[in-house]
Amino acid sequence: MSPTAHLALINLFIGDIQGGLGPFLGTWLAETGEWSPARVGLVITLVGFATLFLSGPAGALVDRVARPRLLIGMACTAILAGTLLLLPARSFFAVFTAQFLAAAGGTLLLPAVAALTLGIVGKDRFPKQQGRNQAFNHVGILLAAGAISVGTMFGPALPFYILGGMAVAAIVATVSTPGDAWSRRRAVGWDEEGDDEPERSGIRQVLGNRRLLVLTVALALFNLGNGGMLTLLGQKLVATAGDATTWTARYVMVAQLVMVPVALFAGSLADRRGRRLLLMVAFAVLPVRAAMSGLIDDPWWLIGAEVLDGVASGIVGVAVPVVVADLTWGSGRTQTALGSAFAVQGIGGALSGWYGGLAYSWFGWTPAFFALGLPGLVALGLVIWLDATPESGRRSRRRERLAEAKKAKAA
Repeated sequence: MSPTAHLALINLFIGDIQGGLGPFLGTWLAETGEWSPARVGLVITLVGFATLFLSGPAGALVDRVARPRLLIGMACTAILAGTLLLLPARSFFAVFTAQFLAAAGGTLLLPAVAALTLGIVGKDRFPKQQGRNQAFNHVGILLAAGAISVGTMFGPALPFYILGGMAVAAIVATVSTPGDAWSRRRAVGWDEEGDDEPERSGIRQVLGNRRLLVLTVALALFNLGNGGMLTLLGQKLVATAGDATTWTARYVMVAQLVMVPVALFAGSLADRRGRRLLLMVAFAVLPVRAAMSGLIDDPWWLIGAEVLDGVASGIVGVAVPVVVADLTWGSGRTQTALGSAFAVQGIGGALSGWYGGLAYSWFGWTPAFFALGLPGLVALGLVIWLDATPESGRRSRRRERLAEAKKAKAA
């Protein structure tokens, strides 16, 4: 089995485990511990903000420890342990500790898998491989969700068994990946023929890159609008349509199904058309989705809004690691920058539900969705105003080759 096939399996199995129980946590606590929605929301919010502070250090750890397979195995083990500790947990402190352990493992997974991918395929093949990674990731989420939906006769503990099985499978796929297929020098952009280790760039120098800062702010704004939109839509369906829970589940499935081909297409398109165009499309889609969610009441027509969610989220999942690699290549700090970008991005997502709910309480349903679409417009404006991503498609590589040829001819 080729190393890229192992990457596909790793991403397939980690798709559903990165956030621990995720949306099933509230159901489990409500059914077995009789927790109120407010109490569930509080522990989820606290864990979310606590893990935000781990994103940057997790990326720095991946940059420092040149063993991504080991780190992926540790992350999966932490997710598995944290999830299993939730089975007997009933007190607030026990639930917080268990969920924090699982969430911390998920935070480490993202930069570790990115480093493993870069070290196997290299930067030139990274965009296409990242598209494949994300496609298998979404397929894993779909498989797990489907298994849970058809296995209701096994009771509320079924998500624990499925998550545990996927975590073990991810560990096996990681351990069985050929160790000699990964190169640290290839993963960070150093000369593969060299023997000495180049000095890594300073953290301030990397994180102070203006293009990276603009990208990070734009991503935070995107998540501020995107993160709470489905939640607000579910609440709107409770007021305007029947069976809101079923419709919300359908919307999740639709978005994930759309993300699979979008991720594959975005991975190939990133080289042909450039990263900046992809991000512009993703940011432009958000306000359109917001307008549809606010103006349409028929749940069938609202499926179109969630198709757009799949387009935007599918593009962002592929483009962000690729762009960060572009902006930090050769610095030895790529995963530190990626983790930091995820942290700021997560702040926007954490505030999104509060922002949307506040807009609804002040203005009503339609203006609330327009308010969620506004950050997407600002993010789009930022990318247009400042070329936040280097165009590294075929045409730019051709220009580089022509420039090198001219220099050689002049010499």
